[in-house]
Amino acid sequence: MTLRLDLLRHGETELGGGLRGSLDDALTAKGWEQMRAAVIEQGPWDRLVSSPLQRCARFAEELGEQLGLPVHLEKDLQEMHFGAWEGQSAAALMETDAEALGLFWADPYSFTPPDGERVADFSKRVVAAIERLVVAYAGERILLISHGGVMRLLLAQARGLPREQLLNVEVAHGSLFSLSVEPGVILKEAI
Repeated sequence: MTLRLDLLRHGETELGGGLRGSLDDALTAKGWEQMRAAVIEQGPWDRLVSSPLQRCARFAEELGEQLGLPVHLEKDLQEMHFGAWEGQSAAALMETDAEALGLFWADPYSFTPPDGERVADFSKRVVAAIERLVVAYAGERILLISHGGVMRLLLAQARGLPREQLLNVEVAHGSLFSLSVEPGVILKEAI
């Protein structure tokens, strides 16, 4: 049975753009507005699932309270850990580590940021979490509040993109996408 999975990226964070990874930044006022605007006239959902990082979880808690829905925090759906690159922008990395950044951008599966999480490992944990959701909540519609990396990974798979194109998937702050998920984590973009 199919799971309908709506993906919402967190909004703008206090410490700005760049590779936030496992850093636990709070949302700005604009970030809250981006997320609230994204869910207007959307749903209805059966439940909310969120990354435990506060830039996702605080909004999930607010929305769950407003809608009277359960919120499940899922650690395996938090952002990829970027190691030594956490908190840095691409512009800053171009000045200090341009060659490595280029390798990562060209094929994130073949190059791992220093002390970071391998994209293959990130992919395994995210897909395993989605599989658990399919098994537990088949037939439901879930709003997943998560991160750019998680969403890029799922959208790239749904679109059948080659792995080298993972970072080309555009996912703006506060953006909302819909997928249908079949058992075995067969993803399709929903219309």
